[in-house]
Amino acid sequence: MSKAEASVKDFTGSVTPEMLTVEDIKRAWHQIYNEIRKNYIGRIGIFEMLWIAMLTSKHVYLEGVPGLGKTYMANTFAKTLGCKFSRIQFTPDMLPSDIVGTNIFNPKTGTFRLRKGPIFAHVVLADEINRAPPKTQSALLEAMAEGQVSIEGETQVLEKPFVVIATANPVEQEGTYPLPEAQLDRFLFKIFLTYNSAEEELQMIQLKNNPIKSQIKQVVSPETIRAMMKVIKRVYVHPDILAYIRDIVIATRADRRVLVGGSPRASESLLMASKARAAIHGREYVIPDDVLTLGVHILHHRLILKPEAELEGITPVRVAQDILNSVPPPVDDIEEFEEELEEEEEEEEEEEEEEE
Repeated sequence: MSKAEASVKDFTGSVTPEMLTVEDIKRAWHQIYNEIRKNYIGRIGIFEMLWIAMLTSKHVYLEGVPGLGKTYMANTFAKTLGCKFSRIQFTPDMLPSDIVGTNIFNPKTGTFRLRKGPIFAHVVLADEINRAPPKTQSALLEAMAEGQVSIEGETQVLEKPFVVIATANPVEQEGTYPLPEAQLDRFLFKIFLTYNSAEEELQMIQLKNNPIKSQIKQVVSPETIRAMMKVIKRVYVHPDILAYIRDIVIATRADRRVLVGGSPRASESLLMASKARAAIHGREYVIPDDVLTLGVHILHHRLILKPEAELEGITPVRVAQDILNSVPPPVDDIEEFEEELEEEEEEEEEEEEEEE
C-alpha cells in the first residue's frame, strides 16, 4: 500500500501514530488554516506558530495593545482542534488556587471534592499574565514546565495536548509584575502583534457591519494531536543541522551586546520547532530554512542585553536577527541530502509498482 493510500482521511476519529505520516500532518494543517481563514481576518501566519507550539507541547507569549483579537485568536484556534479552551483574566489579587483549583468540603458526606481550576484545559489563554503576583505566576510555571499542578500537596497531571497562550499589554505597565527569566524561557515563541493593514481593517469593519453566520468546524481531535506529536519526533535532522542549531545558540552567548544568552532549552526549542515546521510542510527532514524562519521568535525573549547596548537603542530582536544572519547555514550538505531522499522515495515507489 502506498503512502497516499495509507493516509488518514478523518482526523477527528481514532488515530494512532502508526497510521500517520508527515503528509497527513501537512494536510491537517491546510484544513486548519482554511477553516481559520473563514473566521479570522489578518495575522493568519501566527496560527502556524500556534500549531507548532501545540505539536511540541510548548507555549506562546503574545504581546500587543488591547483590541487586537488575542482572545478570539486563541478561541478560534482551540475550536478547530476540538480542544477544551479556558481563559484566565489575571489580576493583582489572584491566588494560585484561582488557577489550579482547590478541594471543597462536602458537609453531607464529610469528604473533600476537588474543584479543578481553569488550568485543566488543552488551550489556556493567560490574559495579561504580567498582572499576577509572583506567587500566582509560579503556579502557572509548574503547569508549563512539568505538565502538572500541585493542589494542597497532591499532584494532578494535565491532559495533553496542553498549551498556554499568554498575553501582555506593552503600553500600560502600572501595577504589573515582570515575568522572571525562568518563566520567559518556558515560552517557545514570543510574538509581537501589530495592527492590521488598511485593507484588513476594512474587511473587519465590513464583516461587523454585515455579519455572516459561520460556524467553526473541528478539523482534528486531542487524540489525533497526541499521535501527531509522536510523528514529529520521527522527523530526521541531519548532523550538520544539529551543529547549525548549536552554533546559533552559542553565538548568542558570545555576542558582545548580550549579558545572558540562550540556554540549552533554546537549543531544544529550535530543534523541536524546526521538526514540527518540517512536518507541517510535508517534509520528513529539517532544512536550514526551518531554523531561520522560527529563530527570531524563539531566541529574542531569552536574551538579556547589556545596559550599554540598551542605551544605544539595540533590541533583543535585532541581536537575534544579526546572529541568524551571521551563522552560515549548511546549505550544500542539505541539498545533497534532499536529493538522496528523493532518490530513495522514487525507488520505493518503483518497488511498490512492481509488487502490484
